Amino acid sequence: MKFSKKSAMGLLFSLTLIAAGCGQTKPASDSDAASTSTPAATEKKLNVQVSFYPMYEFTKNVAGDLADVHTLVPAGMEPHDWEPTPQDIASIEKADVLVYNGAGMESWIDQVKDSLSNDKLVQVEASQGIDLLEGVEDGHHHGESSADEHDHDHADEATTEEHDHDHEHGEEAAAEEHDHDDGGLDPHVWLSPVLAVQEVRNIEAGLAQAAPEHAEQFKQNADAYIAKLETLDQDFKAVVSDSKRKDFITQHAAFGYLAQQYGLQQVPIAGLSPEQEPSAAQMASVIDFAKEHQVKTIFFETLVSSKVSETIASEVGAKTAVLNPIEGLTEEEIAAGLDYIGVMEQNLEALKLALNE
Repeated sequence: MKFSKKSAMGLLFSLTLIAAGCGQTKPASDSDAASTSTPAATEKKLNVQVSFYPMYEFTKNVAGDLADVHTLVPAGMEPHDWEPTPQDIASIEKADVLVYNGAGMESWIDQVKDSLSNDKLVQVEASQGIDLLEGVEDGHHHGESSADEHDHDHADEATTEEHDHDHEHGEEAAAEEHDHDDGGLDPHVWLSPVLAVQEVRNIEAGLAQAAPEHAEQFKQNADAYIAKLETLDQDFKAVVSDSKRKDFITQHAAFGYLAQQYGLQQVPIAGLSPEQEPSAAQMASVIDFAKEHQVKTIFFETLVSSKVSETIASEVGAKTAVLNPIEGLTEEEIAAGLDYIGVMEQNLEALKLALNE
């Protein structure tokens, strides 16, 4: 989806008020929030709309039974190029809280927010306050790897300066370029357990703003979930500190924050969008890296085709394995009862094997 579709999107948003007046809110694509607190039977729960799966997971764990949490992007759908329908916008219009990741992940967010008339809607940008990384530019996968950025203070300072100038401006710039493949901001902050803690705290603050009478319960719920994230963080530290190697090849550049957090080097085949097709030169560069560094595992992910990863693995005599960016759960993962923590534990086990081959 390119922003050359602006005229079509503009027409869509102009119809939103009509849709909001007569449309019905769509059924939630995820179950209601987990039971960690119980409101009075006559008390109205918060109506919370969230953009995609990680925001749902974090929000439901903070909200407990005090909110009905609904995900806009359906289960099993890759969220980068998803666009809201008039029914989706009507659901947001009627909500008490809107939670989204930001940093350019939801390319549609600014136009949707501009179309809303609900001045009581609490809008939560979960990545607010996080120092954002620049996206991987085409043809510069290795030299601009996360490990290299982690080791050079000037790269961090440049990212911080850009973020401090105006986080929302950065998001707008990413939205205008879209596809996340032109060196925009990297939105995948939720894949670092440490940064996930910051997102949870931002969500807690938004829910407390919407329902200040429940602020203490939201804090207790957030504290309990953050304890799980902190355990996950310690597990990653332990695995990486004992690993034989620090580099890994992945399908798209989703793991920059995780790599930076734990001193790893991400070598992505494609850019920030999983549906970007790498050029022949990019493919050759990754193949050369894999051969030179004797990489034995090429990672792919669940919501997009694994064809490119399989091609490279075949070329270098490696195997393939899943490293999940958790942009959404598949129907199989939902049926298995997996959640963010569970998938991150699977990612940790996959990395443990790959980093010790």
